Amino acid sequence: MNTMFDRYAGIVFFAIGTTFVIGSRSISTSAYGSNVGANIFPMMLGAFLALMSIRLIYDTFRKQQAKKHKENLDYKRFGIIFVAAVLYALFLEDIGFVISTFLFLMIGFQTMQKGRVWVSLLISAAFSYGVYTLYVNGLDGSLPGFPAWLGF
Repeated sequence: MNTMFDRYAGIVFFAIGTTFVIGSRSISTSAYGSNVGANIFPMMLGAFLALMSIRLIYDTFRKQQAKKHKENLDYKRFGIIFVAAVLYALFLEDIGFVISTFLFLMIGFQTMQKGRVWVSLLISAAFSYGVYTLYVNGLDGSLPGFPAWLGF
């Protein structure tokens, strides 16, 4: 772990998260067909990013850098997850939130740790459907549903 890089990255991410929180206050508080306004999501993401960056900065001050060693970067895994994230963003509207999130999580889980397919299937399905149900039914928000060609 390069503590200096992590410290500076934490400061930059804290500034970005704070900017998101401040910027989200100027977004409309209500959206058509939704009780959850368009400002909630960027505000929550900004607050989460700011909190996680504070944790990162705190950890860099706590840990002593015992020895310097070069870590091998795994470009293959990064590339797979990056392409999956881009495809997730591109196809979210076309195939819906539940299916696209399920596929993205499955690809991510299997990329990070091969095997345990049943566990990955269960977690991906429960998370994607659970978040969709909670957000749409519990918070009266709107997310892309299932595609029309499925007949739901």
